[in-house]
Amino acid sequence: MMDYALLSDSDLMRQLIAHDQYALAHLYERYGTSVYSIALRILRQTTLAEEVTQDTFMKLWAQPQQWVSEKGSLKNWLLTIGRYTAIDRLRAEMRHSTHNSPLFDEMGIAAEDDSVDDLPLYDRRLLRTLISELPPDQGHLILLGFFQGLTHRQLAETLNLPLGTVKSRVRLGLQKLKMRWLEAMRQNESL
Repeated sequence: MMDYALLSDSDLMRQLIAHDQYALAHLYERYGTSVYSIALRILRQTTLAEEVTQDTFMKLWAQPQQWVSEKGSLKNWLLTIGRYTAIDRLRAEMRHSTHNSPLFDEMGIAAEDDSVDDLPLYDRRLLRTLISELPPDQGHLILLGFFQGLTHRQLAETLNLPLGTVKSRVRLGLQKLKMRWLEAMRQNESL
């Protein structure tokens, strides 16, 4: 039986091209933690980081011939795949939350299961900072809706504004907030 721990990355990749599952398992053991760490830094959610790590190694399994040793180390190549997979996942999560979260829903911007308290402290602070940078008429509505749980209709009644105005300001504010959030995530990942 082959001792996979003694094999170089190139040797393991040759085994992987021959569909050797043990080679994949050893590469996962060798580099899985590094891929997971970069995914967690980007996504800040353990479950998503675990999924991205698994996806990264599934991509490796599906197309091992994509790695060219002359272009760089296998570790760096895997970290690059993991990084881009995590960024793609973050974008997908942002799109998903934009379309499916009651915060962004046309009928209201809060729900019992949408809690800012569930966000890590850094994210809560960042979110409040980004909201404070919005135009006051948009930021105020988002703060009331997001942090106090008011729907569009409740915001309109409370502030004595037309419902259409509230919806427009919230939509514009959330679009700006989303762009600033994504930009902050990109800057944070480069640290």
